[in-house]
Amino acid sequence: MSRVVLERAVFNDIDRITRHLIAHEANDLPGRIGEIFDALDILAQHPLIGWLAATPWRELVIGRDARGYVARYRYDRVDDSVYVVALRAQREAGFHED
Repeated sequence: MSRVVLERAVFNDIDRITRHLIAHEANDLPGRIGEIFDALDILAQHPLIGWLAATPWRELVIGRDARGYVARYRYDRVDDSVYVVALRAQREAGFHED
């Protein structure tokens, strides 16, 4: 099983997404954030499941519609680790740079 490492920027992205959900009075906030982390856990067993976006980045689509997100990551075969570097809503134009 691969190790999944969440970079600091991912937690900033989660904070941004959470603030957005609160501002728009989204239902089941803990459940929605939990779905994101559940999907990221899949990378431990299936590190190449995401589509190849641009070397070395892969992108994992999580959920759909208003509950849809995209995680950007890379898989390092040498140390068998997945490094998740960013997260955004599917409806966002691109990833935020910190």
